[in-house]
Amino acid sequence: MKVPHPSEKSDEFFRSLIPDEPRVILRPMFGNLAGFVNGNLFAGLFGDSLFVRLSEKDRIEFQKFKDVKLFEPMQGRPMKSYFVVPKSWMEKPELVRPWISKALESTRKMPAKVSRRGKTKQ
Repeated sequence: MKVPHPSEKSDEFFRSLIPDEPRVILRPMFGNLAGFVNGNLFAGLFGDSLFVRLSEKDRIEFQKFKDVKLFEPMQGRPMKSYFVVPKSWMEKPELVRPWISKALESTRKMPAKVSRRGKTKQ
């Protein structure tokens, strides 16, 4: 499988959406960039597609928008709770930022990931 990589423009847009706070970490995932809180993924890029992890309540609301789809890094293998932000929003931070915030807040409530060595992941 060939993994897509984001354009510089998408990378810059994604970085501009992620809050600058100590518990939020940006790191590579799938050869792209992703945001983590307490070791849990809350948003990321896959090529030029931006995806967010949403709570059940937020998923229902988000799916009402046109062009929303499940995030599928491998065809036929969707990632539960992750949705791709509509392409038409990719230059509209005012539309995307609230969903990044919702993704961060719901993911922040999850138990922290623990490494094999017994340490909390960042």
